Amino acid sequence: MEDISWLSRTELITGKEKLVQLTRKHVLVVGMGGVGSFCAEFICRSGIGEMTIVDGDVVDPTNRNRQLPALATTHGQSKVELMAERLKAINPELKLHVINSFVTPEKVEEILNAAQYDYLADCIDSFTPKITFLQAALQRKIPIVSSMGAGGKVDPTQLKVVDISKTYNCPLAHQVRKRLRRLGIRKGLKAVFSPELPIRESLMLTDGSNFKKSAFGTMSYLPATFGATCASVVIRDLMK
Repeated sequence: MEDISWLSRTELITGKEKLVQLTRKHVLVVGMGGVGSFCAEFICRSGIGEMTIVDGDVVDPTNRNRQLPALATTHGQSKVELMAERLKAINPELKLHVINSFVTPEKVEEILNAAQYDYLADCIDSFTPKITFLQAALQRKIPIVSSMGAGGKVDPTQLKVVDISKTYNCPLAHQVRKRLRRLGIRKGLKAVFSPELPIRESLMLTDGSNFKKSAFGTMSYLPATFGATCASVVIRDLMK
């Protein structure tokens, strides 16, 4: 029997039965950036028994303003490997699967076929991989929460959890809705988004690597708040 005494404060909220229930669940978190790294950590600290984490990127100096694995001492190192070490340090008994890979159509199929997941957290910040993952996940009807754009925004109190069809003022959500409609999907995706208008002046063009042609500036706390909200959706839904 797994020792869950370290979760005594959590148990005061959940009760013993629901806490034990969480230790038997398997959650997949895709993307270990500003949103996903915090999402994965909060899910781990909630007592989930099994996790799969996915990311093929390495730490860049510009990640340090918002990403958990990004430190002055970790430049060039694998984000997913750094997060794996951190999650196992939080809960050594966590059954953890680490996939050091970018999200491609082939990889998505391989990941989703590899295990029986109880919940998926989409924390991918590049449009094409995000759509690839969402399409495959929605077709399988696995419970999923998807983070929309955290860039260009500064007010964490405006975050909402709604069906994708009810998102607005979010450029990423607009593009996701548009692409999903082409695939015949108009609703049925739980989205975390902020209706705060992005600061247009913070938009920059990029070199197109990692499927990104542009990106908004980011505040340290906004992606973390998105990650925390995604984690809360996963945990609360799994306890229902």
